[in-house]
Amino acid sequence: MTSTFLGWRHLAAALALLSAFLSSASEARDLRLATTTSTDHSGLLRAILPPFERERGCRVQVVAVGTGKALKLAENGDVDVVLVHDRQAEQAFVAAGHGLDRRDVMYNDFVLVGPRSDPATVRGGRDVLHALRRIAAGQVRFVSRGDDSGTDRMERSYWEQLGISVRGAPWHVSAGLGMSEVLTMAGEMQAYTLADRATYATTRARTGLEIMVQGDRRLFNPYGVIAVNPKKHPDVNFADATALIDWLTSPAGRSAISAFRPGGEQLFFVTADR
Repeated sequence: MTSTFLGWRHLAAALALLSAFLSSASEARDLRLATTTSTDHSGLLRAILPPFERERGCRVQVVAVGTGKALKLAENGDVDVVLVHDRQAEQAFVAAGHGLDRRDVMYNDFVLVGPRSDPATVRGGRDVLHALRRIAAGQVRFVSRGDDSGTDRMERSYWEQLGISVRGAPWHVSAGLGMSEVLTMAGEMQAYTLADRATYATTRARTGLEIMVQGDRRLFNPYGVIAVNPKKHPDVNFADATALIDWLTSPAGRSAISAFRPGGEQLFFVTADR
């Protein structure tokens, strides 16, 4: 009886060790993805990642921050792969040796949104620079991301093209927040802001903001995916990062992105095959 009891104890201990080992192995297979708030807040990643996780047998940990912060995390080796929207910064990241296998994944566009009252009288325009010039001239309240995101960088480029300095301007509010939070602020303050269409679409019911300017070629918003270079950071999960890149650009991944249509509206469009 004692021998049988000890045998069961040894078996239980062995099973516990095996469970701990398998749990550790599972954690080792986690894939760390740094991406923009737009892909996360819109619900896109929650819709498209589960099929990849099941197929690959790994778990994707999503870190949703601005593009600048996402690329910095990747540069430091704190994540394995990035999905961001600042092509110039992405190309510089790869050129500096921090990333490999950059590929175009999808695109949507930015929209200039504002309160229904439209105090700057820019509704219906297709020239974002003209609209921003009117907002600045009238010193109408504008809420900026101010977080070095792709959206923030795009907005800054518009002011630079106009030769307008917004630093310290009382009408220009730098929030230092994500897109969803900035849209909420703009709605509360009855202000204008620049937003990616996907996040705007998922928040418009509660913010009351309306699209004022769209369709300008300057508002084009492409997304790229990049694996962190394992020569820079040997501990990164390069195998699963590459697998995710392959999946996002495969027929299955492209189909999942195209099928993401909350409320029947397509918010992201896959990049055409080259």
